[in-house]
Amino acid sequence: MKFSPSAWAKLIYLRDRGTTEVGGFGITDPEQPRFVKDIVLVSQSCTDVTVAFDDTAVADYFDDQIDAGRHPEQFARIWIHTHPGRSAEPSGVDHETFARVFGNCDWAVMFILARNGATYAELKCTGNPHSEPLLVGIDFRDEFTGSNQASWEDEYARCVQEVPVIPNWDWDFWPDDAPYLSDQWPWLPI
Repeated sequence: MKFSPSAWAKLIYLRDRGTTEVGGFGITDPEQPRFVKDIVLVSQSCTDVTVAFDDTAVADYFDDQIDAGRHPEQFARIWIHTHPGRSAEPSGVDHETFARVFGNCDWAVMFILARNGATYAELKCTGNPHSEPLLVGIDFRDEFTGSNQASWEDEYARCVQEVPVIPNWDWDFWPDDAPYLSDQWPWLPI
């Protein structure tokens, strides 16, 4: 799996823009179905550990892509999302979502980029019960334009709604002098 330099730059921008996960779809050319040339966001609610796409926004995105002359293999087979932590390993929810949403596709890719640059890419094909890990790279062979952070910021502001995670702790259970995990998460008891 390869990314264009501008798609990679956009993905890093989106990953670092907020404190939550962010998700989108990879746009490819018909001749290179696993070469991501752009990343498109749809309206979504995001937490530190989840991304929930708005169903209507996904339907509108599919309509827009079909109207632009693209086939699903070019816009709906590569699910990209970020992890705000250091691990790019998919969670159980990631695996379940990938199987549920992309399980009927002839092929699909789940790609994750973590905050520290770690990546995870998995190819799933119909008829193969096992996924295939993919190597990830950036293809610098062709000319490419610079970043477009103003456009990326506009897309982020339109599509990403950060939702805080409020732990379901029994606060009466924890004594006032209980030690906490860190200053970064003072609400999380050890």
